[in-house]
Amino acid sequence: MIDPLLAIVAGVVVVALVTVIAPRFNVAGPLVLLAIGAAVSLLPFVPAFAVDPEVILIGVLPPLLYSAAVQLPAIEFRRDFAPIAGLSVLLVVFSSIVLGLFFWAVVPGLGLALGIALGAILSPTDAVATSIAKRLGISPRVVTMLEGESLLNDATALVLLRTAVAAVASGFAFADALANFAWAVVLALVLGAVVGWVNLRVRERVTNSAANTALSFAIPFIAYLPTEHLGGSGLVAAVVAGIVTGQGAARRFTPEQRMSDRLNWRTIELILEGGVFLVFGLELKDIVTSNLREHEGLWHGTWLALSALGIALVVRGLYVSGLVWVQGRRSHGLWRHQDRVENAQQRLDDFEEAYHAGALDTRGRADDPARAARRIGWMRTRISRTMADLDYYRDTPLGARHGTVIVWAGMRGVVTLAAAQTLPEDTTQRPLLIFVAFLVALFSLVLQGITLPAVVRTVGLAGEGGQGLSREEQRALDAELRDAAIAAVQSGTLTRRDGGTFPAEMVERAGARLTRPPDDEATSRVRDLLELRLASLDAMRRRLDRLSRDGRYSTAALRHALAELDADQLSLELRIDDGTDD
Repeated sequence: MIDPLLAIVAGVVVVALVTVIAPRFNVAGPLVLLAIGAAVSLLPFVPAFAVDPEVILIGVLPPLLYSAAVQLPAIEFRRDFAPIAGLSVLLVVFSSIVLGLFFWAVVPGLGLALGIALGAILSPTDAVATSIAKRLGISPRVVTMLEGESLLNDATALVLLRTAVAAVASGFAFADALANFAWAVVLALVLGAVVGWVNLRVRERVTNSAANTALSFAIPFIAYLPTEHLGGSGLVAAVVAGIVTGQGAARRFTPEQRMSDRLNWRTIELILEGGVFLVFGLELKDIVTSNLREHEGLWHGTWLALSALGIALVVRGLYVSGLVWVQGRRSHGLWRHQDRVENAQQRLDDFEEAYHAGALDTRGRADDPARAARRIGWMRTRISRTMADLDYYRDTPLGARHGTVIVWAGMRGVVTLAAAQTLPEDTTQRPLLIFVAFLVALFSLVLQGITLPAVVRTVGLAGEGGQGLSREEQRALDAELRDAAIAAVQSGTLTRRDGGTFPAEMVERAGARLTRPPDDEATSRVRDLLELRLASLDAMRRRLDRLSRDGRYSTAALRHALAELDADQLSLELRIDDGTDD
């Protein structure tokens, strides 16, 4: 008997080493972990290994999806929400139905509802493709669509699976299934948003970074458990809570809290995801043995898995072809939208000029100037965001080459493996269904994972998107933040952390120098300069928050700038609080 603690320690070490080594050989880490797990399971002294699927669904998937949702690029996600939602909901439903009909026709005694349940298990894609796509430098728009799809379609598939399994027991009724599906999603959206909102308000008041991060570990489960208890989708709730948290973290958390969250959650994500693939590799021997015993060989399950994977890819190809065609039609009409937005911009400029000249007011009568300024500012933000969106669609069109990558990057993985084992113990031909799901995930990861780089190079998209962060964009954003800091200093409104004011002569001398690193050789005024720079960072962060709303800059650029401000603030606070420059 192997000591469980020793097995866990060995698993963590293996996951860490594979994560470092696999990319050097251009191999997906999950594939290596699956192979290692399968090889270890064949050793004579290793007993049969099985993990309760509830451990995966409750203990692993909520934090994994929450962590991915926190890091979701919000601006790009908003711009492509419609195609992402289509891939995450419509494609999953279509694939599940088509696969369900296939299994119903070829597996005797299976039943349509159980066939759809297996189709739902095989439909969601995995985030492995996203990590491969990022390394290949694919267009950030394609990466965002793959990332958003893999995040949302897991929940859709599991809700559909639960609905189908319930129909197996009580009989299938379309109206009831649709109502249950809608209730599960709507309830999850509401509760997830509430948990995310409360999470931000509570954690912004917890100043201890370690305690703050510890609280964050509980959030996905706080969203998941009550939602599941009330009949909703706990995974959808965890995703929504993560999205709300990710979008509010820049405004409500301190730099130290954000850095702690980022590093600790990255570690948790690495261990959980790698551990799942390692565990399922260990379970392979028992799955194979069960099928050998019940079906006198593996060919039956193998041809079912290969056929199912082929059907899933064909359905995905047809759907993505329609999606690319719709996006192409939309791109052709962008010039008309551009003209309308420019006309709206001109009308707003004329209106504001006339208003300030006293020729009219916002409603044809005397109006509060502050309120009018807010309304005009809101309109300008809307117009600026719309223009930025149009520029984004024009500069990053989706064509047949991008569609090819989106189709081939639709790999199956963790959720397929975990969901298959949630089938009730008395399910008809349960070992066969689990074996088919395992093989579909395995074939998908091996075939598509290994060949995806070659497909990307063949269609000519390798390196097209760089890293999603251009030097020009970053320089422009840095200039915006410097202007905000200089304006804040020159206004004379900045205060020290203790509420005191800065000497006027020091403010005059500081000027534009405040955005450069402080001079380590300065003596008497270094502390004041550090405090002034620290205060100016608040002005830069406020400007960054406003810029994040108008869509002019990508999420990658905004997050890079925020990370720089956070690192700068932590460094300044450490120097001031340690008194090293007094």
